[in-house]
Order: sequence, then C-alpha cells, then structure tokens
Amino acid sequence: MNRNDWWRGGVIYQVYPRSFFDSNGDGVGDLLGVVEKIDYIASLNVDAIWLSPFFTSPMKDFGYDVSDYRGVDPLFGTLEDFKQVIDVAHARGIRILIDQVLNHSSDQHAWFKESRSSRDNDKADWYVWADPKDDGTVPNNWLSVFGGAAWTWDSRRKQYYLHNFLSSQPDLNFHCEAVQQQLLEDMEFWLKLGVDGFRLDAANFYFHDRELRDNPPNHDIREGSIGVRADNPYAFQKHVYDKTQPENLDFLRRIRQLLERYPGSATVAEIGCDHSLSTMAAYTGGSDTLHMAYSFDLLTEQCSPGFLRHTIDCVERELVDGWPCWSIGNHDVVRVMSRWALANQPDLARGRMFMAMLLTMRGSVCLYQGEELGLDEAELQFEQLVDPYGIRFWPEFKGRDGCRTPMPWHDQDQHGGFSREQPWLPMADRHLPMSVAAQEQDPNSMLNIYRRFLAWRQDQRLLIEGSMRTVYHDDALLVYERRLDDEVWVCLFNLGDSARHFDLSAPVEGLDVPSASAVFEGHGVHLPAHGFGFARRLG
Repeated sequence: MNRNDWWRGGVIYQVYPRSFFDSNGDGVGDLLGVVEKIDYIASLNVDAIWLSPFFTSPMKDFGYDVSDYRGVDPLFGTLEDFKQVIDVAHARGIRILIDQVLNHSSDQHAWFKESRSSRDNDKADWYVWADPKDDGTVPNNWLSVFGGAAWTWDSRRKQYYLHNFLSSQPDLNFHCEAVQQQLLEDMEFWLKLGVDGFRLDAANFYFHDRELRDNPPNHDIREGSIGVRADNPYAFQKHVYDKTQPENLDFLRRIRQLLERYPGSATVAEIGCDHSLSTMAAYTGGSDTLHMAYSFDLLTEQCSPGFLRHTIDCVERELVDGWPCWSIGNHDVVRVMSRWALANQPDLARGRMFMAMLLTMRGSVCLYQGEELGLDEAELQFEQLVDPYGIRFWPEFKGRDGCRTPMPWHDQDQHGGFSREQPWLPMADRHLPMSVAAQEQDPNSMLNIYRRFLAWRQDQRLLIEGSMRTVYHDDALLVYERRLDDEVWVCLFNLGDSARHFDLSAPVEGLDVPSASAVFEGHGVHLPAHGFGFARRLG
C-alpha cells in the first residue's frame, strides 16, 4: 500500500489533552503530557493521534471556541511544546492530526471584536449578521445545538449574529471569500509545521442559507445522525437551511487541494445532519473531496444487531467510492462501555466483542482515549459539572463531563497518577482498578488485548483493503463477510447474554484471532455470550 494512503484502514487514537496527562501539576493535561506518554500510545499499535483543540481560547467550550487559530493556549503549553509532540510521534512512526474548528470562533477572537464594532469595518461580513424582524425578534427559527435560539442580539451593530452552538461561539460567514482564504492559510500554517492532517469539527455546518429561510418542523424525531438527544428541541426541526448547504462541498474541495500539496496528509470530517450517510458519501466521494468522515450513527445508545446491520448496509450502499471512519466513542458522548452495556452493567467480554467488531469493519477507525482500558462513564454530581451543555439540560442530560474525566495511570497514586494537584474534573474512583499500571501486569486485561488485536490487525491486508457484506442478524447475532480476491472471512458476533450456535452451511477454518472465543466445528460455530470469532471459508 502507498504510504500516502496510510489513512485507508488506519487507526487514529483520539487524545483529549485536558484529561490525558498533566506534566506540570496544574490539574490540567497538556502537550508535554502527550510527549511524556508517547511510548504508551506507540504501544497500542495505532497509526495516528488526533489531538483535540489546544489553541488559544477562553475555554467556554473547552477549546472548541478558538481565539487564535495559530496559537497554543498557555494552559496546554507553547508552540515549541507542540513541535515536540510532532517530533516524538514521527520518530515512532505515528502521525499527528489536529482538530480544526472552522465553523465558528470564540467571541474573543480579534476578528469578531472588529466585526461587531460597526457595519462597515474590514471584517464586517466575516460573521453571519442579520437584522431583526419588524417586531424585534430573531431573524428566523434556527436553533442552537446547545439550546435556545441560534441568534444573539448585539447592541453595537443593532443586529443579531448566528451561533449554532454557544452564544460565545459566533459562526463565521463562509459566503465571504476572505474568510475561506484566511482559514485555508491558517490550516497551511500547521501543515508547514509538520502535522499530517485534520479532524474537521462540525464539517457540514460551514455554510448557511443566504436567504435565512426557516427550517421546517421534524415530525419524526429520532435519536441518531444529527448527534443530539430527542429531548433537545434542536431535534424538532429538519435542518434544511442552517447547515449542509450545497456550497459546502466546494470549500471542502479547496481543503483537499491544499492537502494535496502535502503528500500523506489526510482529513477526517465529523458529520452531524439529518441525512448523515448520504452527506458522508458526497463529502468523501471521488479523489477531490475529503479523505474520510464519520457520523453519529454509532455514537447513540442503539446497538442491536439489526441496527448495526442497517448502519453497515447503509454505509456500504451510500459511500460507494467514499471512505468511512468508524467510531463508537469520543469526547462528546457517554462512554461506550456504559452506553452499550446490558442492564447498565459494563462487561469486559462485551467490550472486547465491540472492539473486535469496530476493528474489522471496512474503513478507518477512531479510538477515544480510555476505550482501550474499558473505562465506563464517570458519574458526577451537578456541582461538579463544568460542561455548559450538561448544565443547560440537567438532569435529563448530564452533559459530556462523564466521558472527559482524567485518564487513570496508576491506581496507587494520588489522582490516579494523572496530576499532582486536584484535576479539572475529578478522577473517577471506579476507574482506578482499570488504570494503565494495573492492566500492564495482566496479559488478559482489556489494554493488552487491545494491543494484541491492533498488532494482529496491522498484518491483515484483507481487513484493510477488502470488501464487506452483512449476511445475517437476529436478536443476538451479527454476521458479516470480508472479502479480498478469492479469500473470504466470516466475522461473527454474539451481542446476547447467552450462548448461541450458528450454522455456516459451508466448511470453514477458524482463524487464530486475539481473544476470540468462538469454537468452530464442521459447518457450525459455537459463540459464548458476548463472544466473537472469525473463520476462513474453504472451497
């Protein structure tokens, strides 16, 4: 395989720097913390690191509100520290992707301060401004993902500005050519420093409808691809005009043109919209758009075999020549060990099964820090929350803090070895027995199983390049095939809590796969509860 195509089938390890490792004892993880733990990341046998934002920011949304697209926030270190991250990662054959939050900036960004100062300054049209209706109300019915109207009044301009997220995160106006050019130049700044690509936050939000038309109501409210809960009023609309506009694709092509000048660099886009899979297909199809994308379809509470098969089939049908990036966890959703647990009881065997499924589907993979330890969702009290999203929707929605608590490094050390001081979020006591130090000593720990499985996967060309087809599901079983040339593998997963037998109707040879528990006999296979296995079809 061309090394410039490393991203095809690559495994990307997401580091949320605030919670990874604190090198200077201020209670917040930082870039030198990543440097200090780079050998741990290398031991996982991943291909790349995705670093969540470390840019200069007032931290109203913990770095996803950028006030300087070329600056490193002092909380995380310096630009020299970031260069160290690149150097130590590259020395170990690991690539670095960084978040790019292009849809919106912080309201503390110099651009917004100038834009809001008058209607005729040089950056007057860099953000989305609109006059009120005749009665003074907001320009249209668009809603913020974080609750309430997507418009905030500014008394200086006597206009409303658009924000799809917090009011402190005003949307940039991508209909302004100068905005597009500036953001592309800022991205190139990081490429010149040596980054290997970007994770594009909210990549389908960039453009809005010029006419500011109202969104129609959504009468079929379901949790799923838009990435919000059904009790959030944002789900009550079909998001026809506030995002996923046709003009978006042209800007994404400009991003691809930029990356083509830096061979081996890649993009992975976050897609949250009403028709996420068709949008993924459009955004990754051909050779002039983005390299890969992921949606929220597997970041919900749904994990039945039928749902998983439907999602896989839709991706295979929709993407055609596009490329998916699968993820079952990140910094925005309840940890998968809790979200997909049976009876709310995390089960490591079930976690290993989902690991095997994620790492054998066609596409690339994003792993969120702590998944390799089997971490479940931390429980916090209301007074411990810092996430504005959770504070707004408490108690029905507890926000994102429960998946962002610090990594447990040492079960015997204060604060789990994450920091010498009280962390920005509390260390979950329930995570201490799952610390890195505790699992290092157990060859059958979740951590060591992840390491072995990822090492095994790197040598399986069929998994990286082969096609995929689902063949069976019922209330417990999911079965799919991976094929490359004349070789066919059958991949079987028992999501149920009791053993199952499955007739393969043809002779197979069981494969020696790390932690697989299936037993193959003739044409049949025995799968224990939460078990999985892989077999090569014979003849």
